[in-house]
Amino acid sequence: MTNTNPISISPIGFIRSPYREKFAVPRQPGLAPDAVSVIEFYPPYNDELAFEGIDGFSHIHVIFLFDKIDYQKFKPKVRPPRLGGNVSVGVFSTRSPFRPNRLGLSILKINRVIREKGKVSLEVLGADLVDNTPIIDIKPYIPFADSVPDAVGGFASAPPPMYEIVFENDTESILKTLGEQRYKAVCQTLSQDPRPAYKDDTDEKVYVVKIYSFTINFKVKDSRIHVFNVNIDGETSC
Repeated sequence: MTNTNPISISPIGFIRSPYREKFAVPRQPGLAPDAVSVIEFYPPYNDELAFEGIDGFSHIHVIFLFDKIDYQKFKPKVRPPRLGGNVSVGVFSTRSPFRPNRLGLSILKINRVIREKGKVSLEVLGADLVDNTPIIDIKPYIPFADSVPDAVGGFASAPPPMYEIVFENDTESILKTLGEQRYKAVCQTLSQDPRPAYKDDTDEKVYVVKIYSFTINFKVKDSRIHVFNVNIDGETSC
């Protein structure tokens, strides 16, 4: 039996994050723990009454829409970056954005509950979302129900390896003008090697990352991220 009845879902808000494009967004939440983002809620969902009790929770589940993905038809298999981008597995055994309803789920740390004139927004840490991503819903993370100590992680049972960053020219001092936390967030983002997963050390391409108010040029050599140019753009929202 096939259920073709449509279901209407509308965003309750959006996120303001450091990541201006899909490229270089961390592939999982929490991998750049110093990256600060703000979830803004549309009326009437920003009503302070809707957030009574949230101060008692440290983390939230954030359900969002992969709105930057051009999804045309269902494909049962995808190639996850964790397997090098060359191995196909079932889409429902991955967190790929190429899924039927383009819904994503991330656990984010609440850094601050912002209350202004009866309205609420949430400052969160470690988001893996592009700036302006639509937010569908949030729910509190409950440790006794959501944490499973003996869970098995399949092909993603350990964090990805981190690359050393080599700053060339005067790039590090320029990035440090962001302030310590933002500088650390940039380093955490770059050290994950944002390139397509199938790329290796023979790749000589120059890559561009747009984060905060900077456009950063880097390439990989000897398993290190070499940052060789940084341009200052217009100031971003975070």
